[in-house]
Amino acid sequence: MKKLITRSCEEIMTTVYKPIEFVIDGLLAQGLYILAGAPKVGKSWLALDMCLSIAKGESVLGQKTLQGTALYLCLEDSYVRIQNRLYEITDVPTENLYFSVMSESIGNGLEEQIESFKIEHCGLKIVFIDTLQMVRSDTDSSYGSDYKELSVLKALADKLEIAIIVVHHTRKCKDIDPFNMISGSTGISGCVDGSLMLIENKRGSRNAKLFCVGRDIENAEINLQFDSDLKKWVVTDEPTAPKSKDNIFLAALYVWFCQYHLTHFIRTRIMQRERYDHSRAFFELPEAAHRWRCRFFC
Repeated sequence: MKKLITRSCEEIMTTVYKPIEFVIDGLLAQGLYILAGAPKVGKSWLALDMCLSIAKGESVLGQKTLQGTALYLCLEDSYVRIQNRLYEITDVPTENLYFSVMSESIGNGLEEQIESFKIEHCGLKIVFIDTLQMVRSDTDSSYGSDYKELSVLKALADKLEIAIIVVHHTRKCKDIDPFNMISGSTGISGCVDGSLMLIENKRGSRNAKLFCVGRDIENAEINLQFDSDLKKWVVTDEPTAPKSKDNIFLAALYVWFCQYHLTHFIRTRIMQRERYDHSRAFFELPEAAHRWRCRFFC
């Protein structure tokens, strides 16, 4: 029997981990995401805008992006249609954006194809797969099947430290909870790190709301309008500023620093055979450590 690997609460809290990297502030972090919406609602325009903005390092939906290479698998389109769309939204090509209209399916070579692309383009930040149905190898839509297939992409995103966004459709029936409208079982939304739902207020109105939920992002509802001239979705209200994750990283660094200093202080006092006072040890911490403590814990 394989031994269970565990870490103590103290070890986790005092370890300085690499902060989670956001490719779009407050919206997309490293991991697996679903972008769902009704057919022809404008999901592909949003996906293209996100890819192009990340490739250029420009803002999208009012949020900053982390510049890097973007890969867009347009599996329901042709290169002619992609060309037409590109000329609709930009006149200048970018070297950091790549497209493909054919790929293998999940479990039959898709993961290896993305890994190979990552090796050739080490700056890869995001991969869009449009659509999920085009890369599925199992026609069964049960909870177990949905979860198993998407867990492969989830593991790949974690391994490569990139964001993978799978474009998917919604079912026809309405629901109070928009995420219940994602086609398939709850295994889809249960496996992914986050879900983005694009729902038009009225079919054909070009006014919509983007519902966002995830493990590393704040729940949000962003009002959008499709600009027919720019061919992109634009925010019509002021989105709430995402909460910074930097304080978690610095807090862990502070706790580790204090623990290290306390341990060194104790050893020194034992060697000198002097009486040790916990409160005194704390207040003899360097002034910089106290500033960190007051910033994050006071």
